[in-house]
Amino acid sequence: MKKTLFAEFTVREGAEKQVAQLLNQYARTVREEVGNLSFDIYTKTSSPRAYVIFETYRDEAAFQRHLTAPYAGPFNTTLAPLIEETASRLTFLEPEAW
Repeated sequence: MKKTLFAEFTVREGAEKQVAQLLNQYARTVREEVGNLSFDIYTKTSSPRAYVIFETYRDEAAFQRHLTAPYAGPFNTTLAPLIEETASRLTFLEPEAW
């Protein structure tokens, strides 16, 4: 079963350019992971410093590989002081059965 989630955070004022560059580089890497189906970056129209990242992985195993990838920890360590929250807020999604 696919693993789908979105991550949300707000960039600190003045760090917008640095975060945009960091995210774009990270996205290119994540999109190359085996089992990654999407890693899409959005900002909220009403609040350009508020980010939403939509992620889909083939299955739980692919998601776990993503979490333990050697570049995941350094990315989060670099991002943490650049955002207002202590960490990204994650929301996991379940597909609706029709």
